[in-house]
Amino acid sequence: MVNPPKKHFLLFCLFALIFYSYYHHSSLPISSNPNPSLSQDIAVFPNHFSQGFSVIIKLLTFNRLNSLSRCLKSLAAADYLSDTVHLHIYIDHFPLPISNHSSESTDFYLEESRQILRFIDGFKWKFGEKIVQYRTGNVGLQAQWLEAWWPSSDHEFAFVVEDDLEVSPLFYKFLRGLIVKYYYNSSNFSQSIYGASLQRPRFVPGKHGNKIDLDSGTHLFLYQLVGTWGQLLFPKPWKEFRLWYDEHKTKGIKPFLDGMVTTGWYKKMGERIWTPWFIKFIHSRGYFNFYTNFQNQRALSVSHRDAGVNYGKSAGPDSQLLDESSLDFNFLDMQPLSNLKWYDFCFRKVFLERVARSMDELGSVLHAVQKQETVLLVSLFGASEVVIRNLLCHFERLNIWNYLLIGSHSDFLFDLARRGHAVVDADEFLHNIRAYKSMNFQDSNARYTEVLVKAYVIKKCLEYRYNSWIVNGNLLFVNSDLFLQSIDTTSDFFVSKSSELVHVRSSSAVQKIWTDAFLSEIAITMDKISLPRECRSFACIVTNLLEQKRSVAIKTIDETNFGRVEAENANQSSLEVGKKILYWSAELGLDVVQKRLKELSMWIIDGDSSCLAVFCHQS
Repeated sequence: MVNPPKKHFLLFCLFALIFYSYYHHSSLPISSNPNPSLSQDIAVFPNHFSQGFSVIIKLLTFNRLNSLSRCLKSLAAADYLSDTVHLHIYIDHFPLPISNHSSESTDFYLEESRQILRFIDGFKWKFGEKIVQYRTGNVGLQAQWLEAWWPSSDHEFAFVVEDDLEVSPLFYKFLRGLIVKYYYNSSNFSQSIYGASLQRPRFVPGKHGNKIDLDSGTHLFLYQLVGTWGQLLFPKPWKEFRLWYDEHKTKGIKPFLDGMVTTGWYKKMGERIWTPWFIKFIHSRGYFNFYTNFQNQRALSVSHRDAGVNYGKSAGPDSQLLDESSLDFNFLDMQPLSNLKWYDFCFRKVFLERVARSMDELGSVLHAVQKQETVLLVSLFGASEVVIRNLLCHFERLNIWNYLLIGSHSDFLFDLARRGHAVVDADEFLHNIRAYKSMNFQDSNARYTEVLVKAYVIKKCLEYRYNSWIVNGNLLFVNSDLFLQSIDTTSDFFVSKSSELVHVRSSSAVQKIWTDAFLSEIAITMDKISLPRECRSFACIVTNLLEQKRSVAIKTIDETNFGRVEAENANQSSLEVGKKILYWSAELGLDVVQKRLKELSMWIIDGDSSCLAVFCHQS
């Protein structure tokens, strides 16, 4: 073999080195070093991820040396994929003063703390910095959690463990894969997610909630409940929580949430625990947490439930650690976020981001929300946000879920969709109808848009043979009797002009009339400058047009069980008994509405515009 010239040989070596470096680094997992090799998932945010992300383990301990030793050994045995992972250990002090203790008990407490400190000092952590904070006073479990972390950036994550936990050697691989998949991949990112729990899901905090029932194919899902046995926290939601906590704690607002088992814990234990605060915050924001479901009681983090704040005596491990020997599936195979299931505090399935912007999108949304072939169409036009949120709390209280919210293009509308409410973006919807139908509608004002979009949504309901209830935001249901009772089949159209409540039955007569031509008549009527102010509502316009047709049976809804909320409370007693619906004039001020509804115990939201209670109805 002839040796190549020296110059060619150097070029050959340089090419080989470049090829090896590229191949070698592209096959490695993502590093948290300043210049990481980016995977396809992370490459969607190259600017955001240019400095890498970091995971800091926050270990909370007090006086359980054996527990601490077991926890640290399991953390040290994990595979960190050559990443830099820092370990921060927070040691709570024994309670002071101890003047009422004997010298022997004082010496015992001192020696117990020294043993823990000696052990931690001698413990080697080779994956990053080991930082120890030994407190001078006893702060308790709540402060241990809340003061352990303030994120230094949006790319710093905290994995919080209490000392009686034991983690799987696979735990970091899983967390790292989850961060890459769902935090740095824009197609799988959601601002509704605050972190990930590695404990086995086994508790439903909502009273009378559903049992946790997941099939073997569901390895990853989202659940509102925070986990305390191995919880990964995302930076932005945690900062938001800490600020929320500071405000509420300073103002003396308690984290009471009726209908939750955890509220009973707080009333019994008070500030010794922190989870009721976080649960109340999560409920107000509509946030969710990743959970795993590995079957056979397996988990990546296991609590030994040693005696302490939460347990009077040791209860033993709650699950079995998932490790290489028990791994019978690809635990890093994470489905797209759109394929995952979401559950609330009642372990009731939640469907997020259902927004209809066209007739085609409307079809699938209607099919998903209808119940007994009936859909409740709720107009958000002219109603304040807090009034609508109060209405939705009553829907939850009454177990009404077959509703569709119709509103203008706004942050409020999309926040409702993010929280699981099905919505129609009326502005986009009408725009797409114009484009598709080539119709020359007038320049839309809010009233025009509201009336016409309602008409088109009803048309779609009729195509699917769904009945429709149409209500405005200035109305509340005391009970659901009106919507559960059978409708007189001899009439097609029911209307209450005073409350603007309308029911459209999916009869053949209505289906024949409710055509594009009829919708054009509605639009033409809305164009009339001379249209009386008192008859610019959907109920009035459609009733008048249908009366001209004479082929649809129209009936006035019996209003004897309706209560009208007035500026003065002279008739309050008449609203308290036997009423099915409360309504008020759209001109009535918000402060008056709120005051009157509070007097009637019908204002059921708090200062965060969040429901005062969680209402569970078993599926």
